Amino acid sequence: MGPQAPKRALGAIAMLRRSILAGLLTSPALAQTPERALRLIIAFPPGGSTDILGRLIAPRMGEVLGAVVTPENRSGASGAVGAGFVAQAAPDGGTVLLDSGGQSVNPFLMRGLAFDYVRDLAPVTLLATLPLILITGAEYGVADLPALLARLRAAPDQASYGSVGVGSRTHLASASLLRRAGLKGEHIPYRGGADQMAGLLRGDVPFGFTSLALAAPLIREGRARAIGLSAPTRSTAFPALPTISEQGFAGFQMGDWLGLLAPAATPAHVIARLAAAAKDSVEHPALAPRLEALGLTPAAEGPEAFARFLAAERAEMRELIAAEGIRLE
Repeated sequence: MGPQAPKRALGAIAMLRRSILAGLLTSPALAQTPERALRLIIAFPPGGSTDILGRLIAPRMGEVLGAVVTPENRSGASGAVGAGFVAQAAPDGGTVLLDSGGQSVNPFLMRGLAFDYVRDLAPVTLLATLPLILITGAEYGVADLPALLARLRAAPDQASYGSVGVGSRTHLASASLLRRAGLKGEHIPYRGGADQMAGLLRGDVPFGFTSLALAAPLIREGRARAIGLSAPTRSTAFPALPTISEQGFAGFQMGDWLGLLAPAATPAHVIARLAAAAKDSVEHPALAPRLEALGLTPAAEGPEAFARFLAAERAEMRELIAAEGIRLE
């Protein structure tokens, strides 16, 4: 045996070890649980409901999974930037997406997406719902939904409404309500919720949908009036406020939601474990007052229920967007 033989043998052994290690890292056996370091990709900027919820549940999810769950904001294009990042991630449970209802809208408004929401992302679980509240300025002078609609019918030129942007839930909720009422209105998009509320209080627009968190202080200060809640049941924050369903629009529940998704091809048992950890986290008693302050209602029911929910949402959004001719500028 020549002097180079031991070196060649050691090199061959090293290559074999690397080959075996690579095989183990990609084997289904190691995909049975999420990676020790789990990236929670939040599809929106810091400070909003999506970001706050992600940072609230991350520590508890980490405890349940035995992992370090690190929230990471990847915002842009109404959540499409973060969704696209996760769609291209390894399907090993090490990267999950926290997204909102915008993903039920984006496929019908955005052209040229490099991924497909249905094909490239797997539902893990719905986490929480965020009902919207219909409000008017206090000086507008209507007390309920029938009165608002009667006034708009009497003065169609006043049927304008504000939202936080084209294709947002606050836009689609008003468009859907007017459509069902047989009315048309001018959509006035604002840069965000605060600007939308400022416009409403100035009287630039007579009404609009917004979140409970934004509306509550304005209502309690007497600067805005609550007209109806877009939810299946009344809110504990405003128990006397009827839902829109109660006021002649049965089944009207145009609100937002937050949920978890994983890269497509993530094994079912990994998704099940992620869903269980997320459910445990969002339903933890210590989080209840924080979620209530955000206007969020826990709704974690697992991947199958979330898949059905998403399918129904996408069908509804597709029909509404087409009927209203909504397009991004």
